[in-house]
Amino acid sequence: MDIFKVVSYVGYLHCDSAVKVAFPVVQIAFIIVHPLASFFHLFFRTSAILVYLLCDILSSRFVVCMVIIILLLSCDFWTVKNVSGRLLVGLRWWNQVDVDGKSHWVFESKKVNSKNTTPSAESRVFWLGLIVCPIFWILFVLSTIFSFNIKWLVVVVMGLVLQWANLYGYIRCKLGGKSNLRNIAKNYLGVQIFKQVCERLSELFVFCSFSEYLR
Repeated sequence: MDIFKVVSYVGYLHCDSAVKVAFPVVQIAFIIVHPLASFFHLFFRTSAILVYLLCDILSSRFVVCMVIIILLLSCDFWTVKNVSGRLLVGLRWWNQVDVDGKSHWVFESKKVNSKNTTPSAESRVFWLGLIVCPIFWILFVLSTIFSFNIKWLVVVVMGLVLQWANLYGYIRCKLGGKSNLRNIAKNYLGVQIFKQVCERLSELFVFCSFSEYLR
């Protein structure tokens, strides 16, 4: 009987120590240090997708839905690029112009041995929202093209371009931002295409707004 008590006590101590060791790991896996940044990281991009899918229910006017979606996409681009990427995963990218007037793309990542490591839950939230949402816009572009719904092509292309830009930038940050001359040429070509797309989208937006106003 005494031996049974001793074995039970030793087993209790072993289980208790295992729980003490395992509980912090589970706590770290699910803790979110920046809940506000995590919320808005998903809010703007999911709201833009929902407004696009429910535009016929929310409003019968195309211009109203178009403006709302573009505003949500713009807020999402700024939030992900300047706030959530830096806080949730310790990554950031931007463009800077040197003294000679040359444009340079900078991709930075926090050091691995830094004390302020980002929780795995925040990292999952960031990369999940960053990767999944552009897939929706790819499907929207394909469905718009195949259904010949040309008026929505402006919106879906803008959504794809803005969210793909953040995805590409943060992947470059994750991989270390190493580039050669070929990558620099691709970046320059991508920037030029992005500028041309924005110009065409703005012109088409003005045309659609004017035609809607004439109705």
